[in-house]
Amino acid sequence: MNIKLLLPVFVFVVISGFTALAQDKKVDTILKINGDELQGTVKEISPSSIKFSYAGEELTYEVPKSDIIKITFASGRIEFFNKPNLSSESGNAPAGAKPGPEFNQPQDHHNKVAILPFHYLIDKQNASEEITYQVQMEAYSYLNKHIGALTLQDVNETNALLIRNGVNEGNMRGFTMGEICNILGVEYVIQGTITQDRTTVTSSSSSSYSQKSSTSSDSKNNFIGAINGSSKGSASTYSSSQQNYSTAISMNIYTDKGENIYSQSHTGFWPTTDAYKITLQYLLKRTPIYRK
Repeated sequence: MNIKLLLPVFVFVVISGFTALAQDKKVDTILKINGDELQGTVKEISPSSIKFSYAGEELTYEVPKSDIIKITFASGRIEFFNKPNLSSESGNAPAGAKPGPEFNQPQDHHNKVAILPFHYLIDKQNASEEITYQVQMEAYSYLNKHIGALTLQDVNETNALLIRNGVNEGNMRGFTMGEICNILGVEYVIQGTITQDRTTVTSSSSSSYSQKSSTSSDSKNNFIGAINGSSKGSASTYSSSQQNYSTAISMNIYTDKGENIYSQSHTGFWPTTDAYKITLQYLLKRTPIYRK
């Protein structure tokens, strides 16, 4: 057997093995308050910051603890740094602290419902923050008339608690829905996404004709004009076009235990931009918390 011929094969196998091991190596993951994720190795944790290196790099960065929600270490252990005050931790409230949203008791959650700002995508782009709040308010106004024995949390309180606890659309994926329920002090939370995409353009046109009868005053035709009227008129054409949209809404309801008790999607029939309103009501009517 020719060893020289086998040597390149052996080297290739060894290199491939090291590459596979490198690819399978787990890393530490830092989730920041703004939603960014940093993957690499946590070198050191100091009272005010964390020293961190990206995977495959030696350069060390310093990340303030105030910018971090949690670190998921390669071992699987999770450490929180700016963890919201959950109701389950109310027993750890400082002595003399006044009861408030941050220290809601677990029993206070019972029969309470909150509606999150809806995620709104127009042509695969995020809509403005004001539109997401507008849809949230419309859902609240409609459901508040059909909530039965449940209590629907005011949207201003919901949004204030989210902001106070550092939760926004960018980093919400870093929290479980059970944690969101505890932050808001409710038993149920409604979460939804609206997707709106341009489809066809509808064009229409109309024509009008106005006719005026007059008598010729020309001296050569005075007699004829007196007997026969000459016709005069004008024609106008109007055209317009309308951009059509396809609107779909997905809606979920979660409990403070993190359980998904309702998950439905529906595509609106009408092609207008405000078609989401009817679709929103259609889904809310079919939720288990809706009462006639």
